[in-house]
Amino acid sequence: TITRKGVDVVFAIDVSKSMLAEDVSPNRILKAKQILSKTIDELVNDRIGIIVYAGKAYSQLPLTTDYTAAKMFLRTINTDMVPTQGTDIGNAVEMALSYFKSGNKKNRALFVLSDGESHENGSIEASKLASENGIIINTIAVGSSQGGPIPIKKNGQIIEYKKDREGNVVVTKMDAEMLQQLALSTNGSFINGVDTRETIGFVKASLEK
Repeated sequence: TITRKGVDVVFAIDVSKSMLAEDVSPNRILKAKQILSKTIDELVNDRIGIIVYAGKAYSQLPLTTDYTAAKMFLRTINTDMVPTQGTDIGNAVEMALSYFKSGNKKNRALFVLSDGESHENGSIEASKLASENGIIINTIAVGSSQGGPIPIKKNGQIIEYKKDREGNVVVTKMDAEMLQQLALSTNGSFINGVDTRETIGFVKASLEK
């Protein structure tokens, strides 16, 4: 048997409020956490790091082979942990670069789990940064193209839906095209994360390239 060399793999999870939409079950953020949790169960010899981002990126877990700790940190992720709203994918990639400072340039991968909404501004600089540093960005889309409203809950019950300034209910749609372009621009791959099992296979296959 050949033991696969370990890869440094960083997962960047979008925690902006649009990730609360329930157009995928149970909602986008929980779906992303479910994919990641089950992926961690399948990893061997790889160091894993986790970044959360909305209007700013934060380091949630530095690179580690302690998968139990990784799952513990993963459980605490929610859409209230980043005070700045927005979606700064560029900042998330910058943060990932600091994770990859040392080590073999070949064995590093970045996976972005997001609905892709309002990434436009930072995505070009993000892909440029990644390409210059030999990082392949793989993207996992969470959400549906039909989209859904963003529930505001109190004690677990929906009390209303997020509205815009005119008082209309905001419908947030997953932007697959944006996430595909981000992956393509760094020679990475894209998957719609609707099927958890298939998505785990996608991550494993990407790490074995």
